[in-house]
Amino acid sequence: MDKKSLKDLLSSNINKEESSSSSDEDEDLLFDESNAQTGESSVDFDKFCIECTDMPIELLCEPCDEKFCKVCWEVVHRSGKRKDHKTVDLKTEGDPSQSNGKVRENESKKSMANGESHHESTELTLDDSDIESSGSSSGSETLAALRSSITYIPLRLTHEERRLLRLLEAALNVSEYTDKIDIISYKSKSKRIIAEIKEICSILAGLVVAQDFKIGQKFVEDKNFSDNAEWYKNIFEIGRRYKVMNPEKMRDSFGKLCFMIMDSRYPEVKDQLEFDLYKPMKTIESFLLERDPQLLEKLFSNDLVLTATAEIVVSEGKSRFQLNREKKMKDMAIERLANKYHSVKLTKEEIRQLLYSIGDFHSYINFNRSPINRILNHLESNFSPQQESSQFSLGIHIGKGGARLSHNHETQYYFCHQSLTMWSIIQRDFIKLWKIADEDLLSKVNYKLADTGQGLQRIKAAPQTQRWMYKIISEVQRKTPVSFIGSSAVHIADTAVPSALNFLDKYIQVPRILIPVDRCLNMIDEIAKDSFMRSSIENEFGGCSELKLVILADFFRHAFNGSGGQDYFNAGSCIDGRLTSAWNWANLISKKSYYKYFLLSGFVGFNGSDGW
Repeated sequence: MDKKSLKDLLSSNINKEESSSSSDEDEDLLFDESNAQTGESSVDFDKFCIECTDMPIELLCEPCDEKFCKVCWEVVHRSGKRKDHKTVDLKTEGDPSQSNGKVRENESKKSMANGESHHESTELTLDDSDIESSGSSSGSETLAALRSSITYIPLRLTHEERRLLRLLEAALNVSEYTDKIDIISYKSKSKRIIAEIKEICSILAGLVVAQDFKIGQKFVEDKNFSDNAEWYKNIFEIGRRYKVMNPEKMRDSFGKLCFMIMDSRYPEVKDQLEFDLYKPMKTIESFLLERDPQLLEKLFSNDLVLTATAEIVVSEGKSRFQLNREKKMKDMAIERLANKYHSVKLTKEEIRQLLYSIGDFHSYINFNRSPINRILNHLESNFSPQQESSQFSLGIHIGKGGARLSHNHETQYYFCHQSLTMWSIIQRDFIKLWKIADEDLLSKVNYKLADTGQGLQRIKAAPQTQRWMYKIISEVQRKTPVSFIGSSAVHIADTAVPSALNFLDKYIQVPRILIPVDRCLNMIDEIAKDSFMRSSIENEFGGCSELKLVILADFFRHAFNGSGGQDYFNAGSCIDGRLTSAWNWANLISKKSYYKYFLLSGFVGFNGSDGW
C-alpha cells in the first residue's frame, strides 16, 4: 500500500475504506473540542496555526503569507527582519464580540488583587503596545494593590539557596537546642546559649566541608565564627523565608531556628559571639530597592505583570486548549518583562525569580482560601438563619454533645458565618501576618518561661500581631449584618497562645481541617456512581443531598460549640476558641456515622499534606 501523509488520510479525497483503516488514536489527537462534541472526524488544517498546528489561526503575516496564532507569531517574529512584519487580525474581522475582550481582561486583573481565581479564558495580545501601556483605571488599581503587597512577599529561593537550606535542615535535625536551653537549670543561661550556638555553627561549617572540600577549606581555615557572621545570618534567613511559603515543612525544627535567633540577640551573648543570627527577611521590595530602585516603579506600572504572575487555575469547564493557552500567555509575559527590564544590576533570571515569587504568593493564598470560601458557600446555600429545619437545625445547648455555648439556630448560623469569614480574611493576609509575627518574635529578647500545661513555653508579647488581628475582626463586623457574636478577645502571650509563633501555627491548621471536609463533600456524588454505595447512602441517609446536609450540619454544630479547651477561658467563643472547637471536632471524626465516606474520598488524616 502506498504511503500517505496524515493530512491525506484525513482529507475527503480518500475513500471510506482507507479512512476507516487509519488509527482511531491518531484521529483523536487531531480532533479539536468542537469536533469531539459533534462527532465529526474531518479536520480543516487551514484553520490551525501553521507553526504549532493545534491552535486556531488569529493573525495573517502579510510578508510571510502564512497564518499563525498570536503566541507562535510572537515567538517566530521576535527578532531579525521578521520583527517588522505587518499582520492582519483575522479573529476580529466580522466578529463584534471581540470588542468585549478588554473588559474581560480588566475584570480578570481586578480579581487578581485578592489572590482569587481570575482566569476566564482571557484574550491578551502580547505586542509592544501592551507592554508600553500603563493599563486602564481598573488595571492601575490592581497594580497598586500588587505594588503594596510586594512589601511582605518573600523572595523565592534560588538553586544555591536551596543547597544551603538542606545544610540548615540537617543541622537543626541533630540539634537539641530547646532541650538544653528551655529548662530550669542552675548553670548560666547565657553560657549555655553560647555553647549551643557555637555547636550549630560548627555543624554547619562541617557540612559545608563535607559538601565541597575546597569551599569548606576556605570557609573554616584560620577563621573565627564572627568572620563568617554574614554567611550564618544568610542561612538562617533562608530557613525563615522558606518556611513562610511552605508552612507544612520544617514542623519540628522551625521553633529551634527561631529560638536560636532570638537568644543570639541577648546583649551578653552577642558580645561574646561578636554577632547575632538575625537578618530581616528578604522580600521582593527589599531586593529591588537594593539592586535597582528605579525598576520598582517601572515594573509595577506595566499591566503585563498581572498576566505574568497570574495563577493558572484548573477548574471544571476548562478545556486543555484553554489551559495551554493561559500557560503560553503567562510564559510569554514573563519573557517579555525579563527582556524589557534586564540590566547590569538585574539579570533576566532574577526578574523571572521576582515574578515567580509573586505567582507563588497568589497560588498559596488561593489554595488556602478556596476550601474556606467553599464551606462558607455551603453554609449560605444550604441553611437559612430565618428558616430552621427540625432535622438540620444548627442550634446548640450547653452541656449537650460537649457544647459549652448555648445558641439558637439563627445565632449559631451567624456565629459560624463570622468565624469562617474571619478565617478567610486571615488566610488572605497570612503572609503579611507572618512578616509581622516574625518581627514581633525576633525584635526584642523579653520572654519568660512558664508552664502552660504542655511543658515550659516561651511567653512573649506580640503587639503588632494582636493589633492586626483586631483590624481583621473589625472587617468581619462590617461584612456581616449582625453584631459580632461571641468574645472578640485575641489570646497572645498567655498560656493559650504563648507567642506569635504559636499563633501562626494555630492558623496554619485551618486549611488542614477544611480541605478534607471540602473534598469529601465534592466526592460524594462520585462515590454514589457505584450502585452498591448508592443504595447504602440511600438506605442510611436518604440520598447524596441528605448525606451532605448531615455532614455540614454536624460540622457547623460541633466544630463551633466552644468545646476542646481545658476551661471556658481557653475555649468558648473567643477568637482562638473557635479554632480549638474545630480541632476537637476533627479529633472525634472517627466516631461519626459518615466517617466511612471520608475514607472513601481519600481521607488519611488532618495532618497537612498527608491528608490532602
